[in-house]
Amino acid sequence: MNKHHPFFFIASSFLLGALSVLSFAPFNHYFISLISLSALFYIWYRSNDKKQNFLSGLFFGLGLFGFGISWIYISLNTFGGMPSWLSVLSTFLFCLFFALFIGAIGWLSSYRKSSFILTPFIWTFLEWIKGWFLTGFPWLTMGYSQIPSSPLAGFLPIVGIYGVTLILTCLAILLSYALIDKDKSSRFKKLGVITVILISGHLLKDIQWTEPTGKPISVSLVQGNIAQDIKWQKETITQILDTYQNLIQKTQGQIILLPETAMPLLVEYIPATFKQSTLAHAMKQRGNIFIGAIERQDTSYFNVVFSLGKDSSQVYRKSHLVPFGEFIPFKFIFQYIYTHYLHIPMNDLSRGDINQPLMTIGNQKIAFNICYEDVFGEEIIHALPSATILANVSNDAWYGKSIAAYQHLQFSQARAIETGRMMIRSTNTGVTAIIDQHGIVTAMLPTFTEDILEGSVQGFKNATPYVQFGNWPTVALCFIVILGWIIRHSKLLSILKKK
Repeated sequence: MNKHHPFFFIASSFLLGALSVLSFAPFNHYFISLISLSALFYIWYRSNDKKQNFLSGLFFGLGLFGFGISWIYISLNTFGGMPSWLSVLSTFLFCLFFALFIGAIGWLSSYRKSSFILTPFIWTFLEWIKGWFLTGFPWLTMGYSQIPSSPLAGFLPIVGIYGVTLILTCLAILLSYALIDKDKSSRFKKLGVITVILISGHLLKDIQWTEPTGKPISVSLVQGNIAQDIKWQKETITQILDTYQNLIQKTQGQIILLPETAMPLLVEYIPATFKQSTLAHAMKQRGNIFIGAIERQDTSYFNVVFSLGKDSSQVYRKSHLVPFGEFIPFKFIFQYIYTHYLHIPMNDLSRGDINQPLMTIGNQKIAFNICYEDVFGEEIIHALPSATILANVSNDAWYGKSIAAYQHLQFSQARAIETGRMMIRSTNTGVTAIIDQHGIVTAMLPTFTEDILEGSVQGFKNATPYVQFGNWPTVALCFIVILGWIIRHSKLLSILKKK
């Protein structure tokens, strides 16, 4: 790589990052991420210059996040009321922050010639940190690019999404080494290892980690298609209640699921007539209806799902809130912006407990997650193996007609594969879907339509290896490898060897 052409160097990296978006939903060309990562690693290896590798990683990240999460602008400007210039700036800074992680990987890959081999472990470790730092934003974690069709998805029930990231980046660095290697025999060996791993992942898909429990249950997933810009207006409350009332009365399932905050008012203010007719319909179906709303307890407000029906009343309170959407981090910094530039309702909610009783219907136990809680696999498994069914309710109307809803669906698919459980999703504008235990969408509604998805869900029992061990084996492996390299190349070790 010619070090005297930084523009070509940066432009190539930016393009590779942008192309990587095609590996994620809704495009799902999973092989592109392997190719783009291999090309990026090849650039890093050939350059071996800290500054150039940092810049190439940074611009790879800007391409990846700039195209992959550009829908943040829509939520800030179209629905949040933020001025265009500030929305553009905020979205850019948000993407830049996460791009810095990849820039750091590029810099570390060229710290020493021998540090290049650490690249997959550093990448995975930093993605894990990105998944919990400042409450976490695991969007576009590379492992998701392999869901649900890639052979590498077969490893998901064993090592989870970060484990798949590690395997993917290891394959990418092997492929980059194969491109560099001039010895044909050595090159074929590397390609052979890649082939064996891909075949192994494909074969692992045939393993049934869990088994059915109980009989299938009929479900009705309601998609209200309430426009975000009218959702919280007092003038439209009656209209929204009537919409859901009419839809509920048409449902045929034992599990009737409404979206996140389907009710545009506090639980205590929902009309008694609405609750009574809803309860009567659920009893007629010999099932339960689960409704998204906002609950008030003293001075605290919670994003909840509560139930009405044949089983006793139950409630789940969202525990992992969306920063800047459901609570304001660093109020002393951002309060002014919220007061003068943003108009987001319910932006100061309280967190529910991490461990809450599972919702039940008959002998089945449902683990609920609200909105983007299903992005956090390590939190979903808290309810397992007790839970037999996973359920997500969401309102992705905040992101308009963008790719965000399909990316969110991909997270739910990953959780289904990791846990060996079916996932049902009811959303306001889409994607409302039924996902089987292999992460395959068996039924879904068109986005931005008012409709009901009728189907059935099967409960599953037992635990996958990921449910038992979580992310810790992958994180520990990365930490040990990185620490081992540091110790091996530390000045202290060199001094001890001399003595």
